[in-house]
Amino acid sequence: MTEFIRTPDANFADLNDFPFEPHFHQWQDLRQHYIDEGPRDGPVMLLMHGMPTWSYLYRDMIPLLVAAGYRCIAPDHLGFGRSDKPVDPHWYTIARHTEVLTSLITELDLQRITLVCQDWGGPTGLAQAAMMPERFDRLLIMNTWLHHPEFHYSDGIRKWFNHWRSGGLFDRPCPDVALLLLLSSGLAPRDIVIPALVNGKTPPLEEGAQRMYRGFSAPYRGLPDEAFNGYRRFPLSIPALDYQSGNAAAQALHYRLLLNWQKPVYFIWGCADDVFTETWGREWASQLGASFDPLPDAGHFPQNTHGEKICQILLQRIASEPRR
Repeated sequence: MTEFIRTPDANFADLNDFPFEPHFHQWQDLRQHYIDEGPRDGPVMLLMHGMPTWSYLYRDMIPLLVAAGYRCIAPDHLGFGRSDKPVDPHWYTIARHTEVLTSLITELDLQRITLVCQDWGGPTGLAQAAMMPERFDRLLIMNTWLHHPEFHYSDGIRKWFNHWRSGGLFDRPCPDVALLLLLSSGLAPRDIVIPALVNGKTPPLEEGAQRMYRGFSAPYRGLPDEAFNGYRRFPLSIPALDYQSGNAAAQALHYRLLLNWQKPVYFIWGCADDVFTETWGREWASQLGASFDPLPDAGHFPQNTHGEKICQILLQRIASEPRR
């Protein structure tokens, strides 16, 4: 039996900007949470989050995509959101996260999928498109990557990795990384966020910042330090150094397979991102023969600040596709 922590439902009761019913997928002895909104017979938007977020990241996009006729499936990786959180840090590997997502897709028998992926949602989500292309209609890629030998890991990625190593900024009990979402969204300045992270105390926040903070901190509020191990393992699994838990060989395979992808691919990129830079996004889009729509003032989490704009661009791109 896997030892895990389950976040109480009460933690999510006050999220007025996330009114979606929870659904659960059983994977072995663990429960994975996902959102399932929109017509059951509609084409699917598979909305994949990364770290340190959860399906709450798509709160502004889900209603717009449902209104356009799509069925929105937004899973929480195990260790994140409302999903169970295994205690053993070594449980968390990218291969295992990918396997869990494959199980969800096949159990729900999702077809006609538009993959929307960002951050670690790229390696886990794009793996599905590479290995089960018949289920996917198109890809929307935002601020992510797939490891391959020629990929250059930016200074921003290496800095992020080092923050999680022993002695790093986040090497502390119950790291309050929800504060980082405020920083990246421009809702709180660095001189407030960083001292709060170091001191472990939530600073006074304005209403908009407080609402976002409440959403991203909800999965871990009141939980012991072991609940944060899923957080910790994602950055430490970056294949710049950890090829095994980062599933580097499989990522490189999926990267090569997708170079031959024949269906529509769209890139929407937060260009104020020092982790996955605009230069990398444009290079990858060119390799795939894809469109590239820049969001000049968006950072690493464009869904947080530009959800409506992303939906507008994506739906316009889809509407302009040739009829098949």
